[in-house]
Amino acid sequence: MDFESRIDLQDLNDAITAIKAEIGKIIVGQQQTIDLLLTAILADGHVLIEGVPGVAKTLTAKLLARTVATEFSRIQFTPDLMPSDVLGTSVFNPKHTDFEFRKGPIFSNIVLVDEINRAPAKTQAALFEVMEERQATVDGTTYPMSSPFIVIATQNPVEHEGTYRLPEAQLDRFLFKIVVKYPSQEQEVEVLRGHHLRLNMAEAIANIQAILTPEQLAELRRKTHQVHVEDKLLEYIAQVVVQTRNNKSLFLGASPRASVALLNSAKALAAIRGRDFVTPEEIQQLAPSVLRHRIVLTPEREMEGATPDDVVAQILQKIEVPR
Repeated sequence: MDFESRIDLQDLNDAITAIKAEIGKIIVGQQQTIDLLLTAILADGHVLIEGVPGVAKTLTAKLLARTVATEFSRIQFTPDLMPSDVLGTSVFNPKHTDFEFRKGPIFSNIVLVDEINRAPAKTQAALFEVMEERQATVDGTTYPMSSPFIVIATQNPVEHEGTYRLPEAQLDRFLFKIVVKYPSQEQEVEVLRGHHLRLNMAEAIANIQAILTPEQLAELRRKTHQVHVEDKLLEYIAQVVVQTRNNKSLFLGASPRASVALLNSAKALAAIRGRDFVTPEEIQQLAPSVLRHRIVLTPEREMEGATPDDVVAQILQKIEVPR
């Protein structure tokens, strides 16, 4: 059905198409992951990517960062990493006989945190304060982050030795938790073909073109914010989230922050699809990524082999879809 868009989304759609084309030069498949990352950037949210080693989690995040003409930094989390290694530290300057602050790698626009669950709790806490407040306080002085500021973190779900599980309150700071699966056999053949034909991976990454400037991204976010949401869909979002709080399968339900995350991301996904209004499909499609890290199963359901995604699917089935 054709409709007249009340917001001009042509430049947004052109930018999304161009970014996907750039990432597609190297990454095979992973369409859902890329769509969710683009949705998160438009919705101004941080992302946690979980997947086994070797499924291109880090590479996808790095390529996405290259398509936006902003500063990019990568922090490899390790058990001996200190908060000062992330935030920065005050260093004595003998010339001026006082201390000056040397900014750490967190002072960037797109920050890739590899293996976030490898660092101890105090280092994780330092990162999460910056994620939530968009500022860092060191030695009593507050330093604001420049815009855009997005953290893309990765974690490995199978190797638990030497890892520090992220607390629920800190997981809540992430807009999405994206689960990256293995590629299909056909996609794996394409990956092998790419590696076979490509002479130099570092060169290929360096050739990825920047599509958006920070100013253009800010304008696209402004348009995304204007996407229309009917009252009945606001009620639908609230129903979905409230159902997690009184579900017998769940020990912990989602917070109001989950409702806001679902609203903002649904608007961003609708804009990516070229529409200036949200439909129930966006909410249903994004609910697992928004909720899976914000809810905790009861021990009984966990022993039965249930997953958070199973419970979210049951909740969506129960609630009547507004039309």
